[in-house]
Amino acid sequence: MFFQRYRTVIVVTLLAILCLVVISISVRHPERTGVFRQIVLECAAPIEGLLGRPIHAAEKAWRRYLFLFGLEAEVGRLSRQNAILTRQLVQYQEGYLESLRLRKLLDLKEHDGYRGTVARVTGHVRSATARTLVIDRGSAHGIKPGQAVIVAEGVVGRVMEASWHAARVLLILDESSNVDAVLQPSRVQGILQGRGGRGCQLKYVGKMAPVRAGDAVVTSGMADVFPKGLLLGVVRGVERTTAMFQKIDVAPAADFSRLEEVLVLTGR
Repeated sequence: MFFQRYRTVIVVTLLAILCLVVISISVRHPERTGVFRQIVLECAAPIEGLLGRPIHAAEKAWRRYLFLFGLEAEVGRLSRQNAILTRQLVQYQEGYLESLRLRKLLDLKEHDGYRGTVARVTGHVRSATARTLVIDRGSAHGIKPGQAVIVAEGVVGRVMEASWHAARVLLILDESSNVDAVLQPSRVQGILQGRGGRGCQLKYVGKMAPVRAGDAVVTSGMADVFPKGLLLGVVRGVERTTAMFQKIDVAPAADFSRLEEVLVLTGR
């Protein structure tokens, strides 16, 4: 009954005595971790671990978000820089290719001894029969009707009409185009006529004349429009019939689908 009556006092007194003992031991041996501190540390470590995990996870997630946010901004910057460099590279390549084409035209002019004007193709006219193109040079640059228009690969056509700063060129593909031509191996003469999108044909070549696929067809120089010896095309096929003349299919030397610059021969 005494213990039950004074239980609280007894417990408090015992705890106070225990604390005094622990403090006295800690004071006597400061290099050692006291029993009380050990108990506190033992109890606090798991709690600190449980509380530290979510804090550490939140801190890690925040750092990762900041890293990804900065990385996204860096990726955007690099993408914009890459687009700018790509455009510049395309422009440089286009300029380089244009300089190569112009160099070929200028070399062609110097090699054949002709005065010529380099012109840029600004438009095409294509229909069932007509094949013409427009260039950005005209009478102000010495361009006149009847002048020959060529590229490095071969003959393109001749000038039909010219204004001050533009001109229209009749292609050898046009069905109204007729050019005096010669088969290079046999020196047989004929007339090269356009066939629209089907290429050209060499007309008025006798059925006994030697003609083979692959023979070069060049200008004869007889009509005083095209200089002699310019390549017109290559024989693609020959059909011999009972008629007086052979049917000779000619593939033009110039690639008309890729014309960007041409050379107009203005004289020797």
